[in-house]
Amino acid sequence: MKRRAIISVSDKTGIVEFARVLNGMGVEIVSTGGTAKTLAKAGIPVINVSDVTGFPECLDGRVKTLHPAIHAGVLAIRSNEQHMKQLESLSIQPIDFVVINLYPFKQTILKGDVKLEEAIENIDIGGPTLLRAAAKNYQDVTVVVDPADYAVVLDELQRYGEVSQETKFKLAVKVFEHTAHYDALIADYLRKQVKDAGFPELLTLTYEKVQDLRYGENPHQRAVFYREVLPVPGSLTGARQLHGKELSFNNINDTNGALDLLREFDEPTVVAVKHANPCGVASAPTIYEAYMKAYEADPVSIFGGIVVANRQIDAQTAAEINKIFIEIVVAPSYTDEALEILKRKKNIRILQLENISARPPRGIWDTRKVLGGLLVQDLDTELLPDMSQLKVVTEKKPTDAEMEDLIFAWKVVKHTKSNGIAIAKNKQSLGIGPGQVNRIWAVEQAIQRSGDKVKGAVLASDAFFPFPDCVEAAVKAGISAIIQPGGSIRDQESIDACNKYGIAMVFTGMRHFKH
Repeated sequence: MKRRAIISVSDKTGIVEFARVLNGMGVEIVSTGGTAKTLAKAGIPVINVSDVTGFPECLDGRVKTLHPAIHAGVLAIRSNEQHMKQLESLSIQPIDFVVINLYPFKQTILKGDVKLEEAIENIDIGGPTLLRAAAKNYQDVTVVVDPADYAVVLDELQRYGEVSQETKFKLAVKVFEHTAHYDALIADYLRKQVKDAGFPELLTLTYEKVQDLRYGENPHQRAVFYREVLPVPGSLTGARQLHGKELSFNNINDTNGALDLLREFDEPTVVAVKHANPCGVASAPTIYEAYMKAYEADPVSIFGGIVVANRQIDAQTAAEINKIFIEIVVAPSYTDEALEILKRKKNIRILQLENISARPPRGIWDTRKVLGGLLVQDLDTELLPDMSQLKVVTEKKPTDAEMEDLIFAWKVVKHTKSNGIAIAKNKQSLGIGPGQVNRIWAVEQAIQRSGDKVKGAVLASDAFFPFPDCVEAAVKAGISAIIQPGGSIRDQESIDACNKYGIAMVFTGMRHFKH
């Protein structure tokens, strides 16, 4: 009995060449709709699927392959005598190759003005069913969902006359990955059409591979970079690398954190990050001034760090960046002269992210993998519940300049590992105390890192003060105002300490832990 293949593809890349070789090997080709026309036009003999089923394609092509004459030919186990007798009695010929790729649902929803009705019409039904059937019976059926695998299949057929069981199994696994991805993408898109959908009872996430990474957090750990299928404006996955070797796991993680902080600012701002924590943050009238202030905030830690800016990098700024070793620079654009200057450094990575300040759209989730599970939460996109709800809880009120610095420091501490403290003055970060196991240690570290500039600066804490010791340490250092969420049962002790020493304290009513 002749071998038979069913071919029905939306992506016709390489399909004519593939089908021509199969036909040359004596394989009968059954096809549908547009694929059948493409193959026939190329001079390849084609049996229309309706001639196999005895039933015409109908409902505008919605029903073509959903028929026992097709599925029995795919699902019959060749070593099962009863199966083969049933096929013979029903005059059904076995199908040995299933070559299918699906309606372009992803490409459809990526269009900015897509209507729900159009998206629904691009949900494939028969294709996934046929693919899954073939993958289930992989011992007897070669199933191909990716045009990149045509060459592998043809190579084995030409060399050995058949496709190996190992290759068939790999192709079957790829099918189930593909259909799971396809269904997850559909479910995610449709869920987002439901107002206030919340978190689903069954969560299926799907991502696409961007690249294999050299290693993970450490050289002994393997790692891969994936991205969400639907683009998120301003995310690192949309950046274009202009210079330097490929990004590492830690590069990507740290740069993402720097971009999260940068999005808090509208005015010209530079953020420097080291090991996922900000080490220098500054705003100024120009990006050059902002960079210089960010550098001066911590000229030691910025070495080997990551610098992100929300304005074009000019030659003057580039020349300053080149004075030290910087791992990565990210900006919306660069002048030609700035690029030329930066590229003189062999090991610097230069990334361009045009919509660098774009706020994440509503509905974006933050996920953390834990052993055996997954934590999912809304992304922390809020800064304050409402500026009008800021509550001055002390007798002394902050000046306008202090309030500006308090908000600046609050933005910085939001993106600092907890327990986190940020000290700032004149829209420049000074000392930052990240990731301490108690708050007083974070305060002491931030004060120590601030040096003499601490006098007259302001302090932000990502969570409330459990004791007045933090206030006392701040006062002793010369801090003039404090911002914190409030909410401790001992808040009054900290308020009393501020009143005693004559400094201002503001409660935000919102906590920003970052673990």
